[in-house]
Amino acid sequence: MRALPEGLDAGRLCQAWIVTRTDGVKLGFTDHDRDLVVDGVVCRAGGGWSPGATETAVGYAPGQGAALGVLDADGVTEEDLTAGLYDGARVAALRVDWSAPSRLVRLWTARIAAVSREGEAFTATLAGPLAELERVAGRTFTRLCDARLGDERCGISPAADAACDKRWATCVGVFANGVNFRGFPTAPGEDFLTLYPVEGERNDGGRR
Repeated sequence: MRALPEGLDAGRLCQAWIVTRTDGVKLGFTDHDRDLVVDGVVCRAGGGWSPGATETAVGYAPGQGAALGVLDADGVTEEDLTAGLYDGARVAALRVDWSAPSRLVRLWTARIAAVSREGEAFTATLAGPLAELERVAGRTFTRLCDARLGDERCGISPAADAACDKRWATCVGVFANGVNFRGFPTAPGEDFLTLYPVEGERNDGGRR
């Protein structure tokens, strides 16, 4: 449990949350019975934002949580949710002395990983800072092409009814686009380690 800084009275504390959207706009919410100005942001009472279930991080696990809310013309709007302005938004949770909001303690920060809606209500899934360690970086080593048909890496303009199964043979035989193939067609498969030479067989790796 985090110790309260000197001067904070547990009997005068409330919760506050500050959401920083991807466009830089900040919105504040509090469970106090009146609005508070925290870190220069007006945190609205009854603004339709409350914490949901949380999962504490263990070791290098990112930890997850949720925030529950309702659409509000002065807060989280349907238009902004649809526009994706809350995707990746930063959420800071604080404990604040409601009699002097400049006295506060920061509890945690997270980012909104996903938002789901049901009618006028929404649920924001929160991921802690360590979730960044689970992001996949770089390319996947596979025999199949990892480009999308027709994108910049693929480099062709296919007909409307064209289809690609990501294989080297298709790229060369159907699209004559082997120079832009984004896979590793000669990579051995998982059964490569169990194979052995057989007399009379062609062992050049072409079937792996």
